[in-house]
Amino acid sequence: MLRHLYPWHRLLLSCSWSRVCLLKRYLFTMKLQSPEFQSLFTEGLKSLAELFVKENHELRIAGGAVRDLLNGVKPQDVDFATTATPAQMKEMFQAAGIRMINNRGEKHGTVTARLHEENFEITTLRIDVTTDGRHAEVEFTTDWQKDAERRDLTINSMFLGFDGTLFDYFNGYADLKNKKVRFVGHAKQRIQEDYLRILRYFRFYGRIVDKPGDHDPETLEAIAENAKGLGGISGERIWVELKKILTGNHVNHLMHLIYDLDVAPYIGLPANASLEEFNKVSKNVDGFSSKPMTLLASLLKVQDDVTKLDLRLKISKEEKNLGLFIVKNRKDLIKATDSSEPLKPYQDFIIDSREPDMTGRVCELLKYQGEHCLLKEMECWSIPPFPVSGHDIRKVGISSGKEIGALLQQLREQWKKSGYQMEKEELLSYVKKP
Repeated sequence: MLRHLYPWHRLLLSCSWSRVCLLKRYLFTMKLQSPEFQSLFTEGLKSLAELFVKENHELRIAGGAVRDLLNGVKPQDVDFATTATPAQMKEMFQAAGIRMINNRGEKHGTVTARLHEENFEITTLRIDVTTDGRHAEVEFTTDWQKDAERRDLTINSMFLGFDGTLFDYFNGYADLKNKKVRFVGHAKQRIQEDYLRILRYFRFYGRIVDKPGDHDPETLEAIAENAKGLGGISGERIWVELKKILTGNHVNHLMHLIYDLDVAPYIGLPANASLEEFNKVSKNVDGFSSKPMTLLASLLKVQDDVTKLDLRLKISKEEKNLGLFIVKNRKDLIKATDSSEPLKPYQDFIIDSREPDMTGRVCELLKYQGEHCLLKEMECWSIPPFPVSGHDIRKVGISSGKEIGALLQQLREQWKKSGYQMEKEELLSYVKKP
């Protein structure tokens, strides 16, 4: 019967329900015993769990790892929450001879312990005392629901005990099952605690929802009212979230929403963006694992837009160069339509550039342009070495550096015209001996 009720979760081996009235909320619990959950129990985690039990402190898996496990996915990162304070954890770990690293997280309640060559990040349950939209002053608590209340989305507010018991205070399990993305409590309050949650909403919408378009009107209203708060968030934090939006599902729908709700100007996106170009390119790159900048470049009209974007978001040098390259070449560097070698203009460009990462940039350009057949060819193509060097020309009897450079360029053009087939002797036959 349980499998009939919840066919979406193929790995749920046993369930039990209880509804307990708790501070005018309802606690939903069930038992999870999936292979993904069991695979987490390394020697390090077993030792950690035993220590917390011995010292009478509660320890649970928290946040995104719980969401992933409920979706039948082994999480990449596992965070833990506990009723123990940082001071209690430090005392406990020191007494057990356990090494601690990265003490900078202690003021926020986080201690990282290293057991059996694994790091375990453990955070004390917290309550936000004051927030300014970027940071929060916290105090510690032993109330699991209070900690759940301060989290952003219902699907990220659940805890999982080491016996497989799920603790869900805000219907996160139901939202996950129904593929709904909702803020914990009131959207406006959650957003004003940390304005970056606007982008986290969009990011998780792209990960969780099957079909775009179903948003709670109150949530959209809260986003529109508070979008300007993103202006005070660091570019680095914004770029982390924006990249995940650009590589997730429903990106076309979400980008239009970002513009419709007037979020765009506060996260560095141009006001005069070409959404028509974005519509076309988002279809072109769909399913081809393009880099975030490849799609984002479709919103940028001139190279100066890339520079402005970099000033706001502090993108990497590689990302900036890719954006500049696509914006500059997307209209001019195109396939040859009057030749049996449509890929050749791209190959010639790579040969001429002589930059080691140019093949990767050209592949991103082909994704941008929707040239999927040429992309497959390019991915299999290796840059052929030019067979003639300046030393070869000197051996013919030419010593002038300027003349050697000019001859090399002429021979390179001949070599390119031959489809990179001409060999050294044939090319050197074009050189007139002095």
